[in-house]
Amino acid sequence: MKILTPLVILILAAPAAAQESAQHQHPEPEKLGRVHFETSCKPEVAPMFDRGVALLHSFSFSTAKKAFDDVITADPSCAIAYWGVAMTHWTNPFGGIKAGPLLENGRIAAERGLATGAPTPRERAYIAAVAELYKDAGTVDHRARTLAYERAMAQLHAAYPADREAAAFYALAVNQTALPTDKTYANQLKAAGLLERLFAADPEHPGLAHYIIHAFDHPPLAARGLEAARRDAAIAPSAPHALHMPSHTFTRVGSWQESIDTNIQSAASATRDGSFAETLHAMDYQAYAYLQTGQDGAARRVRDEAPAVLGRLDAKAMGGAAPPVAGFYAAAAIPARYALERGAWAEAAALQVRPTAFAFVDAITHFARAVGAARSGKPEAAAADAAALDALHRKLAATPDAYWTEQVRIQREVAQAWVAFAQGRREEALAQLSAAAFAEDATDKSAISPGPIAPARELLAEMLLDMKRPAEALKEFEAVQRKEPNRFRATYQAALAASQAGNAVAAKTHYADLLTIAKAGDTPGRPELEQARKTGAR
Repeated sequence: MKILTPLVILILAAPAAAQESAQHQHPEPEKLGRVHFETSCKPEVAPMFDRGVALLHSFSFSTAKKAFDDVITADPSCAIAYWGVAMTHWTNPFGGIKAGPLLENGRIAAERGLATGAPTPRERAYIAAVAELYKDAGTVDHRARTLAYERAMAQLHAAYPADREAAAFYALAVNQTALPTDKTYANQLKAAGLLERLFAADPEHPGLAHYIIHAFDHPPLAARGLEAARRDAAIAPSAPHALHMPSHTFTRVGSWQESIDTNIQSAASATRDGSFAETLHAMDYQAYAYLQTGQDGAARRVRDEAPAVLGRLDAKAMGGAAPPVAGFYAAAAIPARYALERGAWAEAAALQVRPTAFAFVDAITHFARAVGAARSGKPEAAAADAAALDALHRKLAATPDAYWTEQVRIQREVAQAWVAFAQGRREEALAQLSAAAFAEDATDKSAISPGPIAPARELLAEMLLDMKRPAEALKEFEAVQRKEPNRFRATYQAALAASQAGNAVAAKTHYADLLTIAKAGDTPGRPELEQARKTGAR
């Protein structure tokens, strides 16, 4: 069967779920972009099916599942709708190792698709491909299954090259299997090359801009995703994740106000949808951006609001792009960031540990407490939290989750280095923290987070500054700025290090940069900002 290039239709299916207000205001029509997925199902279910695919492209998984369930109710013989259901159970492909009931539910959906009706060879290929994600999940590891899915999608795309949906989902599969330690970014560039060609021809497709942002969500590539980032939210503004996703790029390039603005919209949209993990995820990105711009009052408000949002989170819900763990992560990260970004060491040391089911989430608070206590001159207290990090690392090491095992190991090394520093073992501390910084550079941040809770290389530079080695510190601060542009602490302390090293030109440049980064900062602002304002006024 010859597959024609799919037509595109504007998804304006139904009004948003919100009820009319007391003033009888009418909600905006649902806008999810333009998608058409050719099927052999009854013609009358085509709009419902296209809406499900559009939602899938924006990672609105629970809403997409309902759309595909509605298709099955209206046309029980529509086998390809089970493909859609199975795809929703995989949830965010960048959300880490999958486990629990979602795997079993996905397997069941794929099997039902293969056993239902009379799908076309193309439709059967889609269903068989998604089945690879769930096949033998009890004995075959996550990565092996994602690689099998990628191979199946490569075959599907090769068989039906005019099928834009096959091309988009294949590109996503390629990016999904990229290793965080591969600094050639081969998979990401391969995916982006395919996606950019599609996006040029189909600029209202909700998946293309979204997946381009994911492909370029790495420091050396991020600027290449700016066009997609600035267009994504306008393509599918009814999807909370489409409103949030541009901030991945904005965070990478240090465009903080753009990140704040889009995450305010995303958090509000997610709250209306009842997707509270997505709300918290957007709030974490908000708080991070506020802190980089010296808007500490706004960051504090986000911190204070987070516990109430966490209280509404259903840990068993499928939700949207942000799985429940992302909500728990954000709830722990926001107060840790608020303390550490401001250098409020005693405040960090006093953070309360609120245990969760996720070891890498619990590690956040212990990490902040350890660094805070050590830098407050309390190495014994810091050592206790470093020991807790060691226990959490050992717990993770017994799981298949290599990524978070390594991240918590790095946090443990950083914490132990600061304990050693507080105990007077300075050269030992410096060597340990340097190794942690190189280890962190060798991997990458997870999509679950706007950035490390405190970058290891930035902490290394701070340790050098404390050791009265400002020229070396300046070199490290400037390395942080290249990887993570427009960070407040790295920029301010680069100016401080330059000044102490007698490099007046570099000091002036970094102070000027800070004033630009923090032009919307509080007045009066944190002491570092006030110093920059005074210095810059001379």
